[in-house]
Amino acid sequence: MTLRPHADGSLDRPAPPSVSNGDPDRRRFGLLLLGALAGAAALPRPGRAFAEPLASEPHASGTRIVDLDWTDAARGRSVPARLYWPATSQGRVPLIVFSHGLGGSRQGYRYLGESWSARGYASLHVQHVGSDAALWRGDPLQLVSRLTNAARTQEAIHRAHDVSFALDRILDRAGSPFGAAIEPSRIVAAGHSYGANTVLVLSGAQVVRDGRTIAARDRRIQAGIAISAPAFYGEKDLGPVLGGITIPTLHVTSTGDVINLPGYRSDAADRFAVFDAVGSPDKLLAVFAGGSHSMFTDRALTGGALLNPRVKAATAELTAAFLDLAFHADRRALSDWTAAWQPILASPPRLAPTAFAAPRPGQRRLPGPVLQRAGRVCEPAHLPPGSCLSPA
Repeated sequence: MTLRPHADGSLDRPAPPSVSNGDPDRRRFGLLLLGALAGAAALPRPGRAFAEPLASEPHASGTRIVDLDWTDAARGRSVPARLYWPATSQGRVPLIVFSHGLGGSRQGYRYLGESWSARGYASLHVQHVGSDAALWRGDPLQLVSRLTNAARTQEAIHRAHDVSFALDRILDRAGSPFGAAIEPSRIVAAGHSYGANTVLVLSGAQVVRDGRTIAARDRRIQAGIAISAPAFYGEKDLGPVLGGITIPTLHVTSTGDVINLPGYRSDAADRFAVFDAVGSPDKLLAVFAGGSHSMFTDRALTGGALLNPRVKAATAELTAAFLDLAFHADRRALSDWTAAWQPILASPPRLAPTAFAAPRPGQRRLPGPVLQRAGRVCEPAHLPPGSCLSPA
């Protein structure tokens, strides 16, 4: 078996894992692993994967970058995280909590963290120690076994619990210097590849295994962003798995978003199937033309040297436009985004027929300023009546 690592630690076309026919858990999650393999996040060069930055690192934009090292005592599990904190904010700031792909770390997807913080969002990138950069270290002959274990049911649920635990800690007003400054009614989960599956679990996805429902919904999360979500758990009927998701969701893919492994192929059609199966009417799908599954990571050339940075910039802007829809039912930013990025889109963004047309159950108008975006603050006076919303 030949594994061809890139400088960032991700792999080209690894051989499929050997799955024991006697282990139904491994068998059921084999397809999830295959999808997650191709979405492994960009990593530092081998040998430097765990070189820690300064505890608090300023950025040219004024963004404050803070590494947080937590331990969930109940699970005996470390939960490292990196926080991107906006340089300026007016009132409480919304929070996006991000889940990396298989083999990633809190250091990855920096372009998203910096873009979000520049727009006034705090961004918390959680590292999942059971499926993080440590997978690339150790005996290379055991790599496939480590990757297989990282995609099992237990780790998939642990990842969701990592995010919920990180939210517990960052929102703790007694123990976190940021807790009082975060708006708890505007918390968003985002992720790429395996991390997109984690977002869907947190948003209400569930599967039934041996008569037992496996779920980890976190009701603090008010919207979800799923970038290149693989075929979910290898399930053929996604309706029962994703139909219970009722929060607004954004789905991002490309026509070149292909996982092409021996004996298994997954393309953008699988991302479309995930979008179709999500139960919430408040959902948005964006499809770029060309590209690759890994261009949404920090890798600079995959998907095309010219297209790659444009897709990154467009994706960061799209998430802000989506949140205008999710929290304010304001379509103007999406209209502007579509016009600006039309040259690299395969088709116009797809909305469910009744998406974002009215307040969702349990929402009410906000009495004052809500979400800062692109240097301005969204206030009821700036928007149509009823378009600034929050959970009741």
